[in-house]
Amino acid sequence: MSQKEPDSQIGYLHSENTYPELIIECDSRSLCTDEAVGKDLWKKAKYQKRPSFNLVGETKDEQRTYGKSDIDRIWVAVDGMGGDYAPGTILEGCLRAVELLPLKIRFVAEPELFDLAVQELRLEDKLQRALSNGLMELIPSGISIAMREEPTMVRRKCRASINIAMDLVRIGRATSMYSAGNSGAVMASAIFRLGRLVGIDRPAIGALFPTKDPNQQVLVLDVGANTDCKPSYLHQFALLGNIYSRYVLQVEQPRIGLINIGEEDCKGNELCLKTYPLLMAENRFNFVGNCEGRDVLSGNFDVVICDGFTGNVMLKFLESVGSVLLEVLRAELPRGRRGKVGSAFLQRNLVRIKKRLDHAEHGGALLLGINGISVIGHGSSKALSVVSALRLAYSAAHHNVMSDLKKLSTAIVN
Repeated sequence: MSQKEPDSQIGYLHSENTYPELIIECDSRSLCTDEAVGKDLWKKAKYQKRPSFNLVGETKDEQRTYGKSDIDRIWVAVDGMGGDYAPGTILEGCLRAVELLPLKIRFVAEPELFDLAVQELRLEDKLQRALSNGLMELIPSGISIAMREEPTMVRRKCRASINIAMDLVRIGRATSMYSAGNSGAVMASAIFRLGRLVGIDRPAIGALFPTKDPNQQVLVLDVGANTDCKPSYLHQFALLGNIYSRYVLQVEQPRIGLINIGEEDCKGNELCLKTYPLLMAENRFNFVGNCEGRDVLSGNFDVVICDGFTGNVMLKFLESVGSVLLEVLRAELPRGRRGKVGSAFLQRNLVRIKKRLDHAEHGGALLLGINGISVIGHGSSKALSVVSALRLAYSAAHHNVMSDLKKLSTAIVN
């Protein structure tokens, strides 16, 4: 098989069969390709005939056939192998997303497993329609990184789907990426391939929590990227959260709080006691004081800052609240005819309550502090969660949040 050198360090190579291989940078010393890329998926032409690529802009076929509305769509790279139910439910969510949202998806997956999932879920028709309309593109990957593997595996499995999705963002083939896979591996891949923003010591995962106000959400960060933090990290989390809340959530003057066991500035552990004066002295955002656990969902805060250990505990607890509440209501409703009549009257209200509390409705969390848009989904994500996460990725890219984050990065350095 003849190959030609790529135009840049990372790019598409063309074989004589016009089935491109994605070159992935493994480390500073070498490049590698996976020989077993499973080209049978493409050779069968079962789903699509692969067009030839240009490294800059869209494919020639797209430029000829896409209308204005298609050109306005943005590309999102999806790690199709990330998550407990991948690749089937991830693909199902992507197929829904391209119908609901103004985006196009570059779906990265292991061809054989992808093939099986399409057959099992009977997605052939929907997939073919999306491919024919130019709303989705398939990119083969090597062996993926399992949920229980160490994050450092991103350096060994250089053709893993997480790495390829990150590189699509890096070379400008996607505006953002989404993965429901190993969150440690996603963060490691983002740092190695996209890099941290200058002046940011540690990226943070920011998740949106519901509040008492149905029209308001609160951004909580960090929810898992950094279990141990320094006061300077929490200060940077506040700066990042303030930018995201202002320009993506459209909050004019975000109210920022610090998770603590009391409202007084003299309470808390050593981390909180040292962080409080840093936040109070900052004039680039509106720090309103400590936030107790009972106040996180009160609507009195727009951004809440904490270390990753505390944030992850809160996130997992919140995920259980919706289902527990519904089970309690079902158990308390009277049985028999009266119960059925009461349930019928309450059904719409219960559905709305579940929708507001269901973590699947919020989909994913944004990895803030890296040089690109990366959304991390829950490992148990189903199709609805994928759609919600892709909506978040689209929103961040559409509002050009990276431009504002880079300005913040420059200001921190200066």
